Amino acid sequence: MSVDIGDDGEKRAIFARPLREVVRMYEWRVKWPRRLNPHYHEVSATSTVWMSSFGAFTPRAQEAYDRCKISLLASLAYPFHDKARLRTCCGFMNLAFLFNEYSNLAREDEVQIMDNIIMDVLRNPHAPRPEGEWIGGEVTKQFWESAIKIANPQSQKRFIESFSTLMQGTVQQAAWRSSKYIPSIQEYIEERRRTIGSSPVFALIELGMNLPDEVVNHPAIEELSMLVTDMVWMANDIASYNLEQARGDDGHNIVTILMHQNKADIQGAINWVYEYHKELEGKFMDIYENKIPRFGEQVDEELARYVDALGNCVRANDQWDFESERYFGRKGLEIQRTR
Repeated sequence: MSVDIGDDGEKRAIFARPLREVVRMYEWRVKWPRRLNPHYHEVSATSTVWMSSFGAFTPRAQEAYDRCKISLLASLAYPFHDKARLRTCCGFMNLAFLFNEYSNLAREDEVQIMDNIIMDVLRNPHAPRPEGEWIGGEVTKQFWESAIKIANPQSQKRFIESFSTLMQGTVQQAAWRSSKYIPSIQEYIEERRRTIGSSPVFALIELGMNLPDEVVNHPAIEELSMLVTDMVWMANDIASYNLEQARGDDGHNIVTILMHQNKADIQGAINWVYEYHKELEGKFMDIYENKIPRFGEQVDEELARYVDALGNCVRANDQWDFESERYFGRKGLEIQRTR
C-alpha cells in the first residue's frame, strides 16, 4: 500500500516491522564511529555549484538530487583526505549518481552509449568532447582531469578497470529490466557486486598512497574488498527497497529477488539479508584482526590505513542512508534512531 509520508509528497510504501530489521551494526559502529571529513562543508558547496553548472537535470530534479547530499557520502567515506582529494572523490560520487539517474530507466542500447562515452573519456581524458554529446562525457572529463593530477598510475589503472566493470554491470541490468528477466539469487549477487560501484570507491582510497598491485591483489585484501562490497549493496538494497517498489522500479533489488525465488514475504527477505550480512561482518573481522599480510614496514602502514578505510566504507554507507534524504526523506535520522 502506498501512502504519502513526510512533506515532500513522495509516494512510499509503509512496512513497519522490516525497518526495525534493517542491518544493525552496533558493534561495527564501535570500531568505526561516524567520521566526517573536516573539509565537508566547503567542498560540498563547491561540488554542488560544479554539478549544477552542467544543467543535467530540470530545476525540480536538481533540487531532489541536491537533497541526496552526494558530497556527504564522500565526506563520510573519506574522512582523512585533504581538500583536493576530497574534491576529487566528490566529483566521482556526483558522476556515479548522475550515471545512475540517467541509466535507471534507460534502454540497454542507451546505457551502452553512456558506457562508451565514460570509458572513452577515462582513456582519453584530454581529448575535446564532441558537440551534442551526453552531458556525462563532460562531467567525466572534468572529474578525471582533476583526479589524474593526484592519483598514482596504479590507482588510475585500478579505477579505470573497476569503472568499466560498473558500466558493464549496468548495461546487463538494463537488459534484464527490458526483458523483465528475474535472475536467480546467485546471478543477482554476482551482478550486484558490479552495479554497486564499490571498486572505484576503493581505488580512490589510494589517493596519496603507493600500494603495489601485489598488495591490493593479495587474496586476503581481495576477500576484504568483496565482503565490504556485499555488505554495502545489501544495506543499500534494504534502504532503497521501499522507495523503489513505490516507483515500480524494484526489479534490481535483493528483496524482490528473494520474494520471487524463495517465495518469501518482505519480512522473510529482510531476515535473509540480515543473517547473511551478520555472517559477512564476522568474516571481515576475522581477516581484519588476524590475517592481514605483511609486506614491510612502509607498505604495512599504508595497508593498515587502506583496510581501515574499507571497514569505514560500510559505516559510511549505512550512515549516509539515513543522513541523506534519498531513501527516507526528512525522517532518516528518526528512523536510524528507532530502527
